[in-house]
Amino acid sequence: MTLGQIWNDFIDLIFPRCCEACDQGLVGNEEVICTACRVALPRIKTDSMLSDTLKDRFAHMPEIAGTAAFLLFTKKGKVQKLLHALKYKGRSEVGVELGFMFGQEMTDHQTLPDAELIISVPLHKKRIKKRGYNQSDLLAEGFSKATQIPWSGTILERSVNTTSQTGKTKKERRENVKDVFVVKEMLTQKSVIVIDDVLTTGATLEACVLALQKGGCETFYILTIAAAQH
Repeated sequence: MTLGQIWNDFIDLIFPRCCEACDQGLVGNEEVICTACRVALPRIKTDSMLSDTLKDRFAHMPEIAGTAAFLLFTKKGKVQKLLHALKYKGRSEVGVELGFMFGQEMTDHQTLPDAELIISVPLHKKRIKKRGYNQSDLLAEGFSKATQIPWSGTILERSVNTTSQTGKTKKERRENVKDVFVVKEMLTQKSVIVIDDVLTTGATLEACVLALQKGGCETFYILTIAAAQH
């Protein structure tokens, strides 16, 4: 055992690192999420009924060439716990790790979209100030690290600080985010990935796509870390 390993074990003893999904202690080279949880997290298979349902949500938008979600969201489940830590407990490293895992698995399974750029769904600056970061930026950063596709968190801006989408109907969600996204610069990239944390009705992602079309994009791939079974 090296001196560095001894020191790390000592630090873990004094300040134990815990898995953000199960609260068990991390050991060795484990980071953020323990090995057992990495294996056990519920993946959404590309040939599943849920995967087909997600695609159907954007069937009215032929410019969206593909839709995929990484993990199944269930109430009080590990995925919810991870996303709660990311969004409300300041655990920014969870976002980067989940994005990296998603990108790595899409690469390994040869399902990675043929895109030139990753664009994160923006938060309003007031929410970023309150939270300290935009969780979608972190997901994009991790996904970019795994896939080598560049990402941007500045091309698209949320110009209106909308109310929460929670509890709203699909129609109300669409109205709530209508025309709230603005493209800050014209894009030379024609094919882009739009990435976010959770896919519900898809209203926010749809609004992002409509804004990016005005910026010169033509083909879109919607990727989210989680989706719920309805």
